[in-house]
Amino acid sequence: MNTTALLFGATGLTGSALLDLLLKEDRIGKVKIFVRKPTGISHPKLTEIIFDFDAMDKPEEIKGDYLFSCLGTTLKKAGSKAVQQKIDRDYPVKIAQIAAQNGVGKYLMVSSVGADARSGNFYLRTKGEMENGVIEAMTAEKTRIFRPSFLLGDRKESRLGEKIGIILARLLNPLFVGGIRKYKGIDVVLLSKSMLYTALTGKSGLIYEYDDFFRM
Repeated sequence: MNTTALLFGATGLTGSALLDLLLKEDRIGKVKIFVRKPTGISHPKLTEIIFDFDAMDKPEEIKGDYLFSCLGTTLKKAGSKAVQQKIDRDYPVKIAQIAAQNGVGKYLMVSSVGADARSGNFYLRTKGEMENGVIEAMTAEKTRIFRPSFLLGDRKESRLGEKIGIILARLLNPLFVGGIRKYKGIDVVLLSKSMLYTALTGKSGLIYEYDDFFRM
């Protein structure tokens, strides 16, 4: 098929899981990933774009049927709130603006449960501002927002704190019932499958949370 998928954040936890699915999916004919440096990944339908996220230097490459954004970082990795806002909010919004100009069909992005531009929490406010910026650029009709809680999966970094967090999330998941079910930890493979399913089926709706991932 001639369907083209664009992926930002391909080297992260969710992005790498999604990339694997995209490359295996027969209904996706071409996959373009936008990365800061070569990944060493080789596949017949994969095109790797070395991309300057600050300059957005290759806007002509942001063309395709589905754009998946798995961009995101932590305050610890970023080093400052300003840098985290740039990665978590500014990059996705700028990419959405370019994608809209280039006629990209759908913009599917990973956000966070509780995202709200009015939140007093810095992280949730940043994610909420990102969501609003993307919707403004792409329109709600062409935007799909995925709001997971704690992400479960095999992380490349072997930090003890994250390993403990994953173990605790798996142990505590059964306690999250009723209105707080959306705060359960979610496996990144299931999250990625939900994103791909939503794109390929043309599923309607703007925001997807924990129960939506399973219903798909």
